Amino acid sequence: MAPPSSHPKVMIAPPRLNLRRAASYQGEKAPLSSTSSRFNFNHLIFSSPPPSPGLPALVPRPRKSSPVPRPSRVLRVFIWITALAIVFLLVSTLIEGGKRIPVLGWTFDGDEQYELVGQTNLPKVPTPITVTNRHGNARWTVSIPRTHDFPLSMKDYSDICTQCVEAAARARELHGHSPQSQQAPHDYYHEDPYFIDVRDAEKKGIFPVMEKAKRVASEIQSGHLVGQRNDGLADMETCRTSLTFVLETADAGLGSSLMMLWTAYGLAQKEKRAFFIEDSRWAYGQYTDIFQPPPVQNCKPPPRHQMLPCPRNAKHLVVSAATAHETFGASFNAEYENTKRADINRERAIYDLARVGYEALFHLNNDDRPYVSDRVKQLKAQAVVPKGNYNDGTIIGVHVRQGDLHPIEYQYNGAYMPLEEYAQKFRDLIDQRHNFSTPLGGEDIVAKQHSFMVIASDNPDVYEADEFKDAFRAQEQIKLAGKQHAEGAQYAKWVIHKFEEEAFGWEGGFFASMFWNLGRTKLHHVEELDDSDTSQEDTEASPDTVRLRGLVGRAYAMDLAVLSEASDSIICTMSAMGCRLLGVMMGWDKAMVRGNWVNIDGSFSWTGITV
Repeated sequence: MAPPSSHPKVMIAPPRLNLRRAASYQGEKAPLSSTSSRFNFNHLIFSSPPPSPGLPALVPRPRKSSPVPRPSRVLRVFIWITALAIVFLLVSTLIEGGKRIPVLGWTFDGDEQYELVGQTNLPKVPTPITVTNRHGNARWTVSIPRTHDFPLSMKDYSDICTQCVEAAARARELHGHSPQSQQAPHDYYHEDPYFIDVRDAEKKGIFPVMEKAKRVASEIQSGHLVGQRNDGLADMETCRTSLTFVLETADAGLGSSLMMLWTAYGLAQKEKRAFFIEDSRWAYGQYTDIFQPPPVQNCKPPPRHQMLPCPRNAKHLVVSAATAHETFGASFNAEYENTKRADINRERAIYDLARVGYEALFHLNNDDRPYVSDRVKQLKAQAVVPKGNYNDGTIIGVHVRQGDLHPIEYQYNGAYMPLEEYAQKFRDLIDQRHNFSTPLGGEDIVAKQHSFMVIASDNPDVYEADEFKDAFRAQEQIKLAGKQHAEGAQYAKWVIHKFEEEAFGWEGGFFASMFWNLGRTKLHHVEELDDSDTSQEDTEASPDTVRLRGLVGRAYAMDLAVLSEASDSIICTMSAMGCRLLGVMMGWDKAMVRGNWVNIDGSFSWTGITV
């Protein structure tokens, strides 16, 4: 046996084993050299067992392709999007199910009558309906329950007009026609071939036929129509066609309603329709509180459920501020505007419609008409010069609108037209008339001295302005007082006195919020503001509130009447609807041809309804 060696034994690693540390174990740096003092064999010693040669490699194996083919990622995304779209459509259908236009059907009966099938009950709310027969022929009409209140709400009328477009498009699709483009509207007098009027639908049996006794009991004629006879209606025939104007609007001003009313009357006369006014929800009270009743018709109005807001070819049409876009919108302008003219004659046809309405409807009540006539005589007497002179003085009417309305002209937009602009235009007009008006072409000083302004404004402070110190008020029957005039007696602070509401004045002019709150106490107003579900316009007005609003309307109407009848020329701003009304009241020849209607709000010419 060999003696033990004095040299240490060195293990020789098998060739397949790696004595180098793995990357994760190399915490120390390699030796700089074999002779360095830092050289040692630590790098040959494992701090952990080496990887076994029998274990699988740490690199993950490639995935094997599945024997079952899977759809591509694009196809899967498409499937998900389609599924989500279907779910969305189903949810939308469930949510909007009550808003869809009902589709009914009718079948021919041997007695030349039609009866409903598929859906036996008509909708309980006003809405258009589409009907089809067994041959697939589609028609549409508007269903209003006989017992429904009249007039409908402004929202109902607006919604029905929107749904009428959908119903007409649905009927066209059922006939195999492409839907009508929204950019290419029908002519104003286009008659929808698939629309069937309510009365015709009743004759065909689309609407259930009621016994006469039940029909009379159910057709309660609600609302308040002006223009029908108070007696003898039972012996009169129902009007063949009619137009009913509903005096209800969210606009507090009276001017827009009057312009729309006059134009609607002119339109009814042109279309040979009977004309009625419905005023049960008018903010100013009853129509006859301000004006005389309109001309009485020789026929009785139709049942209320036959009065429709759309389409235009309905036999009995309802027009209101809520349906202004359908009645006086783009198709109306395209029909009545003369697009070949760029001057004032472009609007002549629309002007004539409004003029017809003014002549028939603008007749003040028995209390105000005598006063206006006397006032006009007094003003004209002030302009008469003594005998021996050449020309009488000139009366210039001035209409100043402030409050919540601002000029169209850019430099004054957001502010008010300076009063000096009115005064300067007055001086210019007087100079034009009388600088060369004597027989020898000289200045007529006496006529100038007898010329003056007549002012009408919604702002009481305007009458006290220096620019109008020598002017006359249009009327003094009803004055809109300022706060300083309304406060009345002043009490000493140390004296106990009965509580009184804070005085209310019209400083600054006419504001819608002030109008809606006339006659309401501050406490009542605050309680209403806390209720976000109702607006001031929707609440029922008290008798005192209606009375005060009626006074405002009467003052406005008398101002217009005096200005139009007494003035030789009128200065106003086109942004105010009262200015446009005065242009109609003066007449075409006096106002437009001879240029006595003077607009100082830009270079705009006369226009009528703005929708």
